[in-house]
Amino acid sequence: MRTRFLMNKLDRIEEREQKRRHRNDLALDRLRADPTRYMTAAGMVPDPWQRALLSTDADRILLLCSRQAGKSTVAAALALKAALSLPGSPVLLLSPSIRQSTELFRRTMDLFAAIGRPIGIVAASALRLELTNGSRIISLPGTEGTVRGFSGVSLLIIDEAARVSDALYYAVRPMLAVSRGRLAALSTPFGQRGWFHQEWSGTGAWKRVKITAPECPRISAEFLAEESRALGERWYRQEYLCSFEDVVDAVFAFADIQAALSDEVKPLFAE
Repeated sequence: MRTRFLMNKLDRIEEREQKRRHRNDLALDRLRADPTRYMTAAGMVPDPWQRALLSTDADRILLLCSRQAGKSTVAAALALKAALSLPGSPVLLLSPSIRQSTELFRRTMDLFAAIGRPIGIVAASALRLELTNGSRIISLPGTEGTVRGFSGVSLLIIDEAARVSDALYYAVRPMLAVSRGRLAALSTPFGQRGWFHQEWSGTGAWKRVKITAPECPRISAEFLAEESRALGERWYRQEYLCSFEDVVDAVFAFADIQAALSDEVKPLFAE
């Protein structure tokens, strides 16, 4: 009797496990068919640009966004999409500070819970998630010492990229060398300086997406009018209109420096 009871119990456990695996497989199939489910499952309606970003296969993405436009949410969704759809994928989230790293990772975990955790968890901490399919999502603050040593990254997301130093940006790019992984840099402008401004203004092979506050349906015109009065034109243009403004303490304006450069002028003293 005891043996029969145990066998029946094992059969029930196996049946429940098979049903759970079947539900998870169906959930992953739905996510593959419609990546916007990473957001809609959490009760959010993706904006058109978010839908496009979740579906693109571009290897290099620059996202220039107003404050509160939803860039961190779409970054979390991109991280989950890479980790769940590509087994064995290391996904690295890089932010300028530990506070921002923690917030971005928390948003990622919230979305993971919303989609029903269709892949099991091996280990989880405040800044790290390891899944049973071999993928990992790691969120780190932006210092060179914390990021060196990672390799084979399938997706590197740089949050608030305009505030990430040139040295750090150059230190993390080699992580993609062997894996040929994807790179997505998301930011509100922070002056006419640094690698993010250079890449946005340059001719490199990036998919560039720009979303200003008036284009975001969740930000009202009344609020923007109040912000314009409170912040002044320069800060308002930077924070809400995605304008790369001159650095406050700069001696010369960026446009004046560019206008002064010419390939046609010969050096005064030839070597």
